[in-house]
Amino acid sequence: MMRMWLICAILLSLASVSAAHPLSQGSLNVMVYPDRVSIRARVTVEEMMVTNRATTPDPVPEPFAVMDSASYEQHAAYMASHLQVVADGVRLAGGVASVEPPGAADPQATDMATYELLYPLPAKLSAPTQLELQDKVLTDASIGSAGGWQATYVVRIAQNGNPPVQGLLLTPDKPVHFACDWTPGRTLSAESSSPESTRWGIFKAYFFHGIHHIFSVRDPGYDHLLFVSALVLGARSLWELLKLVTAFTLAHTITLTLAALNLVHVSERVVEPLIALSIVFVALENVVFPRRSHGWLRLGVAFFFGLFHGLGFAGALLEAMQGMSGSVVLIAIFAFSIGVEAAHQMVVLPLFAGLKMTRNARTDEMDRQRISRIAQRFGSAAISLAGMFYLVVALRLSFAGGAVP
Repeated sequence: MMRMWLICAILLSLASVSAAHPLSQGSLNVMVYPDRVSIRARVTVEEMMVTNRATTPDPVPEPFAVMDSASYEQHAAYMASHLQVVADGVRLAGGVASVEPPGAADPQATDMATYELLYPLPAKLSAPTQLELQDKVLTDASIGSAGGWQATYVVRIAQNGNPPVQGLLLTPDKPVHFACDWTPGRTLSAESSSPESTRWGIFKAYFFHGIHHIFSVRDPGYDHLLFVSALVLGARSLWELLKLVTAFTLAHTITLTLAALNLVHVSERVVEPLIALSIVFVALENVVFPRRSHGWLRLGVAFFFGLFHGLGFAGALLEAMQGMSGSVVLIAIFAFSIGVEAAHQMVVLPLFAGLKMTRNARTDEMDRQRISRIAQRFGSAAISLAGMFYLVVALRLSFAGGAVP
């Protein structure tokens, strides 16, 4: 019984800090010149609001946060100092060349702002040979109000006159490296300028990015953890559990791919409440209709709600991938989905094994069944409460017009 209450406490603590996707995804188009480095950054309105709120004393609370030109200029200046460029071991000082609020250049792009950032090179460092990009956005120790937020960027980088290297992933834990060659007539290949740009390098980066999305101390995917935990509590066998989690992963891979092809687009104000509703539905099904938590019907439920979970992180990720070649996008999506699936199994298998060991510790069959019922009911009740908390938050922010955290 004590173990069951411990599980409940853990799940409720997740809910108390839950943010379904506290990961902001933007894109950086980097051009390297002999005398400067230029970065065209595309960032979400959500990232601007979170950053400004975290770095402004006594900020105006959401949903009344200001989104005027001064807000974007403030965020652009922050980006120039926290997207750090190191040329041949020397950090360059960055500045803001221009700011385009959402819709300024493209009326259809209402969720993304564009900043032109410039990093001049001192005369003694002209024509650098090695370049490193570092992501320090939202990593400041003083930014407590940003919670578990993390900003990552899809990078496209080129030396002036050479083909671009695309599909690189910049995170606070993993900088991007780029080698320059200013020999006249010399054209760099993607592999020689950046080892991370090979297909294997892209696959590996996005595979671990998928794991990090779910299985990170800093910004775990609480919605996924709660949903798959409810699947664990309703599964009778390991094989049934593996099928449920795989169906869930396959479903959100489908919506992610469809979004990449611009065939599906659903506002996060609709998606986030549906994700929360899916958690509540599956958890309550374990309690109210336990017999329906098995078989093909349960498999269909996992697949159906997986479609909405995929849309939950499709928008910003795919917005950041704009301009990348089709093959690079497909590799990134495939690797990201496999990473998410691996993370799911890393969560559900130990949880399933722990529950099974607790059940098998009893020699009497009646005691075993009682332990199973207690685990399913109390654990699912805790998950449903966590889902309801998340649902209330998502609905409040959706109707208020604020960014869903």
